[in-house]
Amino acid sequence: MLFACLRTRTKGVIRARIAYMISAMKDRRIPFAHANSIYEIDIAFFQKLGVKYILIDLDNTLDPNFVKEPEPHAYELKKKLDEAGIQLIIVSNNSGERVHRYAELLGVKAECFMNKPFSGRLKKMMEQHGINPDEAIMVGDQIQTDVIAANGAGVRCVLTERLSKKEPPWTLFNRIFDWPKRKRMAKKGQLKDWREFL
Repeated sequence: MLFACLRTRTKGVIRARIAYMISAMKDRRIPFAHANSIYEIDIAFFQKLGVKYILIDLDNTLDPNFVKEPEPHAYELKKKLDEAGIQLIIVSNNSGERVHRYAELLGVKAECFMNKPFSGRLKKMMEQHGINPDEAIMVGDQIQTDVIAANGAGVRCVLTERLSKKEPPWTLFNRIFDWPKRKRMAKKGQLKDWREFL
């Protein structure tokens, strides 16, 4: 009788914990703002929010995943951010060699193997670099990785559209879940255009 009661209570606690986690994950899927790409966002947007650090995904956010070196628009963005005193830092789930070469050419710092959507490595990276979450913003093209990781670390996130339709299989798999969520968020008015904050 006692064991049956404990089992029932344990199951209830587990169910409650799972329900809470699902609810928390749903909230973490909502971005702070939305943009077609990082390249359309006016620097005034970041300045008005008091942003000193932009933590940016590389693949299909800064450049397409098949691009090995920064394209002209990436250099132009870096120049504008430097003039505004805003530091750009690449935070990628990808391996080090390509990411670090790209970052070195662009003249920015880079962190690899970030394990997004988990926020642990993102939090640790910010602590190591002395970054206050209130002075940072994440920019990425995926809800399942970038938005959830940013919200988990207490950082605002701008969700962008992908720069290219050419993507690896695992990213295309994530898109199966990503696209319906975007549509639902748009209908609910949860994808706020970045211009609304100017």
